[in-house]
Amino acid sequence: MPVARRSTLDRGLITASIMLTTIMPLLDTTIANVALPSMQGNLSATRDQINWVLTSYIVATAIMTAPAGALAARLGRRRVFVVAVVGFTVASMLCGAASSLVELVLFRVLQGGFGAALVPLSQAVLLDTYPREKHASAMAVWGLGVMVGPILGPTLGGYITEFYDWRWIFYINLPLGILALLGILAFVPETPRHAAGSFDYFGFIALCVAIGALQLMLDRGESQDWFASTEIVVEAVAAALFLYMFLVHMFTTRHPFLEPGLFWDRNFAFGLILVFVVGVVHLGTLVLLPPFLQNLMGFPALTTGYVIAPRGLGTMVGLILVSRAARKIDGRLLILFGMIFNAFSLWELSGFTAEVPVMTIVWTGFVQGLGLGFVFVPLSTMAFATLAPRYRTEGTAMFSLMRNIGGSIGISVVVTLLTQDIQVAHMEIANGLTPFHAALHGPWLPGTWDWRTAAGVAALDGEVTRQAATIAFLNDFTLLMWLAVLSTPLLLLVPKAKPQKTATAFVED
Repeated sequence: MPVARRSTLDRGLITASIMLTTIMPLLDTTIANVALPSMQGNLSATRDQINWVLTSYIVATAIMTAPAGALAARLGRRRVFVVAVVGFTVASMLCGAASSLVELVLFRVLQGGFGAALVPLSQAVLLDTYPREKHASAMAVWGLGVMVGPILGPTLGGYITEFYDWRWIFYINLPLGILALLGILAFVPETPRHAAGSFDYFGFIALCVAIGALQLMLDRGESQDWFASTEIVVEAVAAALFLYMFLVHMFTTRHPFLEPGLFWDRNFAFGLILVFVVGVVHLGTLVLLPPFLQNLMGFPALTTGYVIAPRGLGTMVGLILVSRAARKIDGRLLILFGMIFNAFSLWELSGFTAEVPVMTIVWTGFVQGLGLGFVFVPLSTMAFATLAPRYRTEGTAMFSLMRNIGGSIGISVVVTLLTQDIQVAHMEIANGLTPFHAALHGPWLPGTWDWRTAAGVAALDGEVTRQAATIAFLNDFTLLMWLAVLSTPLLLLVPKAKPQKTATAFVED
């Protein structure tokens, strides 16, 4: 049905159905994190082995995000949606029923592969459902699932693990999947199928191998000592080689897997760069906070989830405010405000100690969530404002892919630097603690820090490790702060969006 003839009720029902498909796969990116120790004990796995529960899902999602647009164009968006929702829901049930680690990892691959198409296609559906003047509001609703889902994942996962069983973090997808499927079948219209031209199998395989190798390298690099490991070297070479082959093939073949014209749109190209930065800052911060709160401050998993949750509330407030202001204020200015909020929040985080008050953590998280809300809506709207409608489905897939890759790189960098900085800071602090140091003879020191006994040396070393970890966390927060600050000049290169006129009538009812 053309956008002009859709009623408000139709749009509302489509939006509700689409929101469920947006939240499910993104919630599953973080909900399993806090349940890993419980899974590890139940499945008799080592720490390195149980991490494949996360790695398998992330890699499968990254690989299958890229072809989502091409599959929707050839088969029809609604058909792909139905297959993805059914497959994701069934795979979730299989994950919950898994009796071994091998089964769980296999089913997580299926879950990630089917769920990969849900987020980009949901964005494309909303952009096509609403007229252009309401795209900001539509992106605010979509952004609610994209940004809040990963934030609420640890809270929900901690609650389920604490009071139920880890298997229920997967079973919870059953009612959501059924509701989403019924909504899609009833309200989401089918799109025309464009089967002209042969499918570019070479481009598809080259891109999938490049993305898969990159994701494996990023996820396993820290545990395998990076390029000292043959595995990481092989994955890096494979990622670079197949990406090069894909790019050369894309610009030389007649019917490429991704059309080069997709990237010639200036707004979309800069949108991809900025959403990459958002992925780094957003997921980089999220992966640092739980260990900071649990390992340094001693919070249990459930409390950690509650303390992180206000970040999601800030995002919701930001999305609501921006959806109302987007028509009157230049989107680039709103993104700038959001980046400033993010930088300020990270600046505050860079001054934390292990004794920081809980309310300080809460309000800084709220401010960063507010900033993310301010960034995401105008960024999504700006990126697609001038993009030709025929590129929209492929464009949403690339938009989600760049955000995911940014998040993966951000997580990899901050975790690696965290490990290295802990070692460096521990060495520097320990080098200054000799029996001749005046501070070690002060009457104010705890009795357990008696350097003349083995127990005292162990206690003192534990405190040195704690302080070294604090320094390492603060260094990571500082790095993310500077990334948010230094990315803002890119806004000067983005032209004010002047959408192309197309045959589709994007008008109000």
